Amino acid sequence: MENFTSTNHTLGPWRDHSLEYKVISALLVFTICVLGMVGNVMVILVVLTTKHMRTPTNCYLVSLAVADLTVLTAAGLPSVADSVYGSWVFGHAGCLGITYFQYLGINASSCSITAFTVERYIAICHPIKAQSLCTYARAKRIILAVWLFTSLYCVMWFYLSDTQELVHGDVTVVTCAYRVSRELYLPIYFFDFGVFFVLPLVLATVLYGLIARILFLNALPKQKVKNGQYGSGIKHSVQCSSTTAASRRQVIKMLAVVVVLFALLWMPYRTLVVVNSFLQEAYLDTWFLLFCRTCVYLNSAINPVIYNAMSQKFRAAFKRLCRCSAKAQAKQTAYSVALTYSTAKETSMIESTEHFSTEMDDLTEEPNDLREELAPN
Repeated sequence: MENFTSTNHTLGPWRDHSLEYKVISALLVFTICVLGMVGNVMVILVVLTTKHMRTPTNCYLVSLAVADLTVLTAAGLPSVADSVYGSWVFGHAGCLGITYFQYLGINASSCSITAFTVERYIAICHPIKAQSLCTYARAKRIILAVWLFTSLYCVMWFYLSDTQELVHGDVTVVTCAYRVSRELYLPIYFFDFGVFFVLPLVLATVLYGLIARILFLNALPKQKVKNGQYGSGIKHSVQCSSTTAASRRQVIKMLAVVVVLFALLWMPYRTLVVVNSFLQEAYLDTWFLLFCRTCVYLNSAINPVIYNAMSQKFRAAFKRLCRCSAKAQAKQTAYSVALTYSTAKETSMIESTEHFSTEMDDLTEEPNDLREELAPN
């Protein structure tokens, strides 16, 4: 993902990463990736295994979790090896496949964010249309279309990326870089930048502004009976409306935080690539590159934390999932103990039965022997 276009002329002496950089980058990125993968897997599990969590919005959040998993796996983990070894170790096929999945995850996450933003706008600002447009079945079809589109769109990276051997004196370093020149690559990058970053953020800003006007600026209607007091039925209706509105506000706040963090955490990397596109010599400070990559991986790892902090339903579902895992493990242990006890008990009963049969045989044999001795010759 940090495939900044570079020229191959006049390469200076090879300078490997310092031990301090290798340790910090490897531990930091690996920790973020592992925690992010665990969190996103939990999001997928709680939505797929909990019936009341299967809503159109959560369906898009599952798509976002899968996209984040793809980014962490295809971009985060390979960067750990790259930081430690200082050279590309996954070969030509790995370069093509990993680059493809990197951009697939990045573009799919952007499209998933746009999808749930539009879905929330329709659900809140056009509730009548939402009854037919914002359904679980339609959400699954839209997600399928998103992944099909991004999968086909990212096929070009199989032809745009390749491994390169850079010779630094007596040291040859293998990198996974772009096959085309900077002049050919820049239009592709700026199209990517506009469609999958700028456009989703502009659309989200406009739509969340319209949503905020409905949810936060419009007061709830107050209905009173003739004597100025709430009737029991009307009071219950108003309380339900107030609860629904508060729940919607909380969901919108959570999704807005996801979008804002998406913008902030991607900004350093996007800005760096834009700036380097106009510089004669690209700015490639090692520590700043690590900061940019860490922000990207953090964006893919932090969403489950946001859901847990801002959504009671997700928090309860996460706790239930952890309890179920603990109970399943305890149940398996109890079953193993019970099975061992049952086997031992059956073995003991068989041995007791055999011992009892032997004693009965002895008792029945003794009178026969006695009769034989007393019988007249």
